[in-house]
Amino acid sequence: MDLGLAGKKALVCAASKGLGKACALSLAKEGVDVTIVARTAATLEQTAAEIRVATGVSVTAVATDITTDEGRAAALAACPQPDILVNNAGGPPPGDFRDWDRDDWIKAIDANMLTGIFLIKSTVDGMIDRKFGRIVNITSSAVKAPIDILGLSNGARAGLTGFVAGIARKTIRHNVTINNILPGPFETDRLRATLEAGAKASGKTVEEVAAQRRDQNPAARFGQPSEFGDLCAFVCSAQAGYMTGQNFLIDGGAYPGTF
Repeated sequence: MDLGLAGKKALVCAASKGLGKACALSLAKEGVDVTIVARTAATLEQTAAEIRVATGVSVTAVATDITTDEGRAAALAACPQPDILVNNAGGPPPGDFRDWDRDDWIKAIDANMLTGIFLIKSTVDGMIDRKFGRIVNITSSAVKAPIDILGLSNGARAGLTGFVAGIARKTIRHNVTINNILPGPFETDRLRATLEAGAKASGKTVEEVAAQRRDQNPAARFGQPSEFGDLCAFVCSAQAGYMTGQNFLIDGGAYPGTF
């Protein structure tokens, strides 16, 4: 299927590895020129080179912290009029809410709620003027099924989800959609860190905890980043212009609810 994205421009955040990288690669395979953002320059440049070789599209790498005002300014200077925005930022650490102070909460909200809101604010009117825009927020399956040790993420990402629900119905008449993709467990560094935390808390090995997590998932495996990236590309496609304000869960069937 031709997704109708060739020649579009995308700004993809936290894209040096993991799910952000997968989104950038899937979009690039559709002919989208991508600007990728992450904090670690060496890893980011390596990813940019991989995407260029694999797809032949223009790839711009911006090594900056997207959760800061300066970082967002740098990203938007490199890609001032994106047709596609993929909001993504590393999740806050797991833990017990009793141990978190105000600074912990503000940092989580800055990264996983306000960064996305400010980037939407900076780009959505241009998309409306051009009569095309796709905004995708990478959140978490924990928005629907909270995970107790991920309270910082649960709260901040749910806040972004609520904000999006309020504006996504205002933009779709201009062919600008805003949606969220909610990943379950995927083979990423983030998952590895969560498994290591679980192993430390339980006294088990990381391999034992991983095997248990896989067995508990109806798919009996973790997701592959490429599966997530391809879903992102479809949500950004011309064919997806009638979907907005939605939360697309991709978790191997782990969430047990009907709705």
